[in-house]
Amino acid sequence: MQKTWIIVAAILTALYGGLAAGQGNVIRIKGSDTLFVVAQAWAGAYDRVNPEVTVSVGGGGSGTGFAALLDGLADIANASRAVALSELEHAQRLDIRLIEHVVGYDALAVFLHKDNPLKSLSFSQLARIFGRGATLKRWTDLGVKVPGCKGQKIIRVGRQNNSGTYVYFRSAILDSGSGFDLGILDMLSSKDVVHLVEKTPCAIGYSGLAYATPKVRHACIARDDKSPCVNPSVESASDRSYAIARPLFMYLKGSANQATKDYLTWILSDAGQCVLLDKGYAPVRKVVCN
Repeated sequence: MQKTWIIVAAILTALYGGLAAGQGNVIRIKGSDTLFVVAQAWAGAYDRVNPEVTVSVGGGGSGTGFAALLDGLADIANASRAVALSELEHAQRLDIRLIEHVVGYDALAVFLHKDNPLKSLSFSQLARIFGRGATLKRWTDLGVKVPGCKGQKIIRVGRQNNSGTYVYFRSAILDSGSGFDLGILDMLSSKDVVHLVEKTPCAIGYSGLAYATPKVRHACIARDDKSPCVNPSVESASDRSYAIARPLFMYLKGSANQATKDYLTWILSDAGQCVLLDKGYAPVRKVVCN
């Protein structure tokens, strides 16, 4: 009987020990919907590079990513904005050191329905469309008439407030004290923003350029009335000529394991950056792609 229990104990030790060791081969990523498309592509490509490591990717917004990282539910937080002071303070209370890495750049595009004839928009006009106390309420206020848009009323589409895209658009475009106007349709994901603009002639929405489809078009954006407008593209995000290009981040804990660190090193390599470029984002540096 004693011998039997020794054998059972050995089997259980091997089983649970193996499971515990295997946990280090799973990298859990949560956060930015802007990064979700390329994060999935990175995970798929890395499986071919290192099949012993499984990369699990979830979205939900940058705020969700930081919360998951600090709660121990993620190993990497994807973010389309820098960590907020409140999140840093929370990390300090938990004695967690956050390490920031810029992994690419994105052009935040302003999407219009494909039949909308409007060519360009300035920061001031965007603020008067999306900002509190909005004064541009109809497309005719901007000098255009949109086919299929009943009453020409502008339908504004944005992201929920835990989104890094929401935070970045607010800080880049809107007056610091005003914030967003009431009545904006807040979508759960960047894909949802574009989908709604696709099927709504009256709509305007903001989202990452990588989510563009043939059924929408994007406005040429000018910083002010004296500046030329620039179209969002990988090139204009890379050289920062596009006024609302932004860095994209991955945040790790200072105590991250070696598998997680190796994954980030691969993402910043030419191979990883070429995956990012293929998905419509700008790499952190010049890369050579096959």
